[in-house]
Amino acid sequence: MQQTIKILIVLTVGLLLTACNGKNKSEAQNLDQSISKIEVMDFHSTHRCMTCNAIEANTKFTLDTYFSDEMKADKITFQVINVDEKENEQIAEKFEASGTALILNVIKNGKESKIDLTEFAFMNGNDQDVFSKELKSKIDTQLKTL
Repeated sequence: MQQTIKILIVLTVGLLLTACNGKNKSEAQNLDQSISKIEVMDFHSTHRCMTCNAIEANTKFTLDTYFSDEMKADKITFQVINVDEKENEQIAEKFEASGTALILNVIKNGKESKIDLTEFAFMNGNDQDVFSKELKSKIDTQLKTL
């Protein structure tokens, strides 16, 4: 008898959590339809190499130098995300980031398109001038589409 009650309680709690989760997703989709912006996401693991640290520093430099107005207006956002932290598990899965990755998530009228700049970032991460010029160009191109 006690086992049956425990099973019913677990099922009830599970149904409630599932029902609430579905509501949040649909509300978020309704809000997103009016959003147009670029999310710059620098994913990394807990243990980082020199290049991984340079990618973050050079991305921040580029955004601060060339896109400070867009950052203040939330037209561009920058997030540094540790994929090893439990609270970042879902976003890392969404963008398929298991270690270091540099992603532009371009949101136009609520529709997302992911641009993976990881290979570019690793190839140029230690050369601030080249990295910054190319990243600026890539972001400028995407800003024109918003």
